[in-house]
Amino acid sequence: MQCRIADMRCKEVININNGFRIGFVSDIMFDTVSGKILSLVVPGPYRFFGVLGRYDDYVIPWGAIRKIGDDIILVEADCSPRFEKRQKRQWF
Repeated sequence: MQCRIADMRCKEVININNGFRIGFVSDIMFDTVSGKILSLVVPGPYRFFGVLGRYDDYVIPWGAIRKIGDDIILVEADCSPRFEKRQKRQWF
């Protein structure tokens, strides 16, 4: 099965251990030398109805991905819904 990076943005990420719906893929991190995908980035949830911005993004390592389907990506992680966090850029 072939999949373009642009198609990954339309897929929802779900943790198979607890059924937690993490969200939709917003970015992909890859190694520029080898061209291998390192991880998927899913934006964190909103804080206080979006008024206070978002929590940190979820960075899901490529090794945690178990299945990529037509509509969803199944990942296996510990029971905690949060994975490694990617820090947001500070503008000031």
